[in-house]
Amino acid sequence: MRNEKITPLYERLSRDDELQGESNSISHQKQMLEEFARRNGLPNPTHFTDDGVSGTRFDRPGFLAMMEEVEAGRVEAIVIKDMSRLGRDYLKVGQVMEILRQRGVRLIAINDGVDSLKGDDDFTPFRNIMNEFYARDTSRKIRSVFKSKGMSGKHLTGTVIYGYLWDEKREHWLVDEEAAEVVRRIFSLTMEGYGPYQISKLLSEAKVEIPAVHLARFHEGVNRSKPVKDPYGWGSSTIVNILKKREYLGHTINFKTRKHFKDKKSHYVDESEWTIFENTHEAIIDQETFDNVQRIRANVRRYPDGWGEAHPLTGLMYCADCGGKMYVHRVNNGKRDPQFTCSQYSKYPIGSLCPTQHRIRAEAVLTLITDMLRAIAEYSKNDRAEFIRTVQETQAAQQTADISKKRKRLAAAQKRAGELEKLICKIYEDNALGKLPDARYEALDAQYAKEQDALNAEIAELEKAVTGYEQSRKSAEKFIALIDKYENFDTLTNTMLNEFVEKILVHERARKGSQDTTQEVEIYFNFVGRYIPPALQPVPLTPEEQEELRKKEERKDRLHQNYLRRKANGKQKEWEERYNAKRKAKMEAAKAAIRAEDMEKGIFTTVSQLPRQEPRKATVSASAAV
Repeated sequence: MRNEKITPLYERLSRDDELQGESNSISHQKQMLEEFARRNGLPNPTHFTDDGVSGTRFDRPGFLAMMEEVEAGRVEAIVIKDMSRLGRDYLKVGQVMEILRQRGVRLIAINDGVDSLKGDDDFTPFRNIMNEFYARDTSRKIRSVFKSKGMSGKHLTGTVIYGYLWDEKREHWLVDEEAAEVVRRIFSLTMEGYGPYQISKLLSEAKVEIPAVHLARFHEGVNRSKPVKDPYGWGSSTIVNILKKREYLGHTINFKTRKHFKDKKSHYVDESEWTIFENTHEAIIDQETFDNVQRIRANVRRYPDGWGEAHPLTGLMYCADCGGKMYVHRVNNGKRDPQFTCSQYSKYPIGSLCPTQHRIRAEAVLTLITDMLRAIAEYSKNDRAEFIRTVQETQAAQQTADISKKRKRLAAAQKRAGELEKLICKIYEDNALGKLPDARYEALDAQYAKEQDALNAEIAELEKAVTGYEQSRKSAEKFIALIDKYENFDTLTNTMLNEFVEKILVHERARKGSQDTTQEVEIYFNFVGRYIPPALQPVPLTPEEQEELRKKEERKDRLHQNYLRRKANGKQKEWEERYNAKRKAKMEAAKAAIRAEDMEKGIFTTVSQLPRQEPRKATVSASAAV
């Protein structure tokens, strides 16, 4: 009876094997395996080949096709030159050998003298380990070469990022002005308050080519040979990636990824493991703009102001008492009056994380910032030397106080970290000697380890802050240069707001429920922190003003007591019902006008105005119906 089974002759060659000469070539392997099969009368010899594929991978096309034949039961024996052709991962090779044994498939490795028909070879597992060691050693040598090249400041990648092109020798990056202008526009739009999705829409509407298409025109990029569905189809992720790249500062960033010799896939590593070489090519974005964009991207959750756009103050407002972010809300009384409230107050149970809303009108904050910047600019022009002196003194005073706190906390954290190390050693010894039960030891060890991790992270941050203290002392000059950049501050743009303001802390009103009250707002500027020009410094009240203020507060107290009495006897409720009835019609008309305006802009629409569609009927197959 004719034997229908086949004898796979499996050949594999990797790039590393090519260096060893013709003895490992595919043609040489085929000749050797064919001759062996013919000499030993093996039935239906069939070649399965993987050319240029690493032995650490097991998704090789030829190997997978061969294993499909094994699973189908159509394989008599498999012949290979040596065990390294099957693979260089000793665990995977062991699994493959076990599958072949269970399927009754004979495995022959000619040069290694392996033939499963003759029984197990005790040395085969060790041979497989040595094959893996070869792959590991080769990978280590290649990494060493890349490490040497990367530490010299040269670009490790052969691809160039959007905004640059290689020079003729492919050694240095040159600015591609066409793409660089798009990069500058992306950063500029971010400074103006646009988000990645909005920017991507603007670029698509302007028919700007996406990076892959633009680079392909210069025979660059990894996707230059792939068809593109939409050459102007910008995506949010592309914008985000551009905004994060430090290469636009003129720096070379090496070792951002790492490969394992088995899976050959790149894995991103922590930023602390990167190697940065500064000023290796021409910058497209300046440091101040880049830093501001990173701050904006880190802080902003782009909540709309209720009318379809993110408010300019979004991401800058913080509660002075709990430190939580403040989010914008629209009032539902027929007026466009955005207000900011503390996000922590509204979290359930309400008032537990922060006792009050710290409500403040957005327009009031914008007016305060405008007045502050206008006063600073005027002071700068009138008395330049005095302005520089006060800015530097303010910065020095704030940094000295802040750095003093950080140094004290750093010392305390380091001391506690040392104590934890001793405690961990102590409980380990007690557990080893039987003085501490295992369950108690595990609980204490987990508790100490958690505290130790938190301390180590805090210590790293504090050390970074203390180290950077001296480097930031020149930032006052940057603030002064920023003031000089603008001629006037009559109109506060989003870009100006993001360039100048670091954060805004809002305190609760001095008297809640009163329209005529004070509310402290702290404005912290980039580079110098909280700076108040002399013109806006608080002035002590005169005795007459203090007396007037006292009388005003007494009158408010009396009015509040009257309000409480009316509320208790029901008179307040009767008045509110009459008052609300009169203003309801007026408020509803104002709300309807606002809604009509928003619907015209396309911000939202009612369900009744959506195009009517007939319900679609689903077809059910006969088998499913049964």
